[in-house]
Amino acid sequence: MPHADLLLDDFSHPAGRADMAPDWALLSDGVMGGLSQGALRREMVRGRPALRLTGRVSLANNGGFVQAARDLAPDGGDLDARRFTGLRLTVCGNGETYNLHLRSADVTRPWQSYRASFVAGAAWAEVTLPFAAFAPHRIEAPLDLSRLRRIGLVAIGRAFDADLAVARITLLA
Repeated sequence: MPHADLLLDDFSHPAGRADMAPDWALLSDGVMGGLSQGALRREMVRGRPALRLTGRVSLANNGGFVQAARDLAPDGGDLDARRFTGLRLTVCGNGETYNLHLRSADVTRPWQSYRASFVAGAAWAEVTLPFAAFAPHRIEAPLDLSRLRRIGLVAIGRAFDADLAVARITLLA
């Protein structure tokens, strides 16, 4: 019997799907002295309920990111994603390139992650990111899909105005 996709979040539900794990949190480079600023809210975007990350990414003071992140398991533990092939996001935005960051149990430093990029255009679109597209960043361990812990939607790496809306996130079987 084929495996089914796993819905991680669907913002058309009043509380999203965050009942299966902690809710989304806004993070920025301010925790390390950077000057980027952002906001995170649930709202209607181009006719769809969504999680919207907005802000200004600044490279000043060694900064450079704003992020919406959440744990994948209620207790901050591991999610075994070995039966999945990647992620599908329903997104829209301002035409900029954004990252999806994954963290596993092997990630021990705040600057480490596994990263894939995507463009969020003005119209709602589905973006598929196979796990093979995720590159390790400042970590040598390969991505261990049996021990995923956290997901992040990130505006990073250059000075720009971020505006990213996400309506749905699914792990693909």
